Amino acid sequence: MSRPGTGGAGAPAVVFDGVRVVRERRTILDVPRLALPADAVTVLFGPNGGGKTTMLRLIAGLERPDAGVVRLAAGAGGRRDGVAYGFQEPVFLRGTVRMNLELGLTLRKVPPMERVARVRAAADECGIGHLLERDARTLSVGEAQRANLARALALGAPITLLDEPLAAFDRVGRVAFLDELAVLLRRRAGTVVLVTHDREEALRLGDHMVVLVAGRVRAAGPLRAVLERPPDPETAELLGYTVVVDGRGVTLGIPPGALRIPRGAVPLAPGARCFRFRVERVLEVGLETRVRGRILTPAGEVATEIALLAGDVPPVPGEVLEVSAAGCVAIGS
Repeated sequence: MSRPGTGGAGAPAVVFDGVRVVRERRTILDVPRLALPADAVTVLFGPNGGGKTTMLRLIAGLERPDAGVVRLAAGAGGRRDGVAYGFQEPVFLRGTVRMNLELGLTLRKVPPMERVARVRAAADECGIGHLLERDARTLSVGEAQRANLARALALGAPITLLDEPLAAFDRVGRVAFLDELAVLLRRRAGTVVLVTHDREEALRLGDHMVVLVAGRVRAAGPLRAVLERPPDPETAELLGYTVVVDGRGVTLGIPPGALRIPRGAVPLAPGARCFRFRVERVLEVGLETRVRGRILTPAGEVATEIALLAGDVPPVPGEVLEVSAAGCVAIGS
């Protein structure tokens, strides 16, 4: 079942109107107009230093823009106390996990019995129900991050802001929690705005995507639409495309994982494009064999990798092959 708001219909949850943030005479955020949909997970995606956390802090009211305004929907009371914020670095006061999770509810004057129920429900859903009586400052990194998320979700705010919620996990913990988080946000959080610079996280968690580079919005919209129509080469590369210029001067994006070495008489997929590829190295990466090399075009050479399929014969370094890719898109069209 699709979630309300995932297509951007209806009143937005957050609107940026003529927003600029300047620090030390340098513009770090410049957003003429941007609307974030209600009842969806919007991912703010892009490289470090792109302005993602600044945008999150503006929504929370922790910073003020030097120009323009950030408006919240009526469902959030139009006020910042309609916002819950999960910081990238969890900070806990002295006392138990339960006490730390209840603090925000106490400040918002939630009745005691309701506080207990909300904290228990959020802790159980985040997998830390058994830790509620533990000293909060003895939690492991992964436990602390789960508690940080539970604290934000327990508030039941119309808008939940999460800054790199998986950044503190090691790879094993991150993989384990990623699926849980995707389900949890959709079941529990309503409108979510989430910061990440990790493409896999963005694709797994988001309904809607905003790509930020150097403080400016390069693309925004439903996740699939942004992925299918990157507006420029830099955005396409951030989204995982290999960008090449073909013999007609058209800039093409090759989707991640689309490059293949043709197999004998097997016909190419409809619409597939062919490229010349010079092999540089053959790598064993875990159980996968990858071929590192360069696509050769009239406009120059582009470094990339091809994952071999089971049964493919590894090529020899220096060999020039014809490779194919399905699903290529024209960049900026």
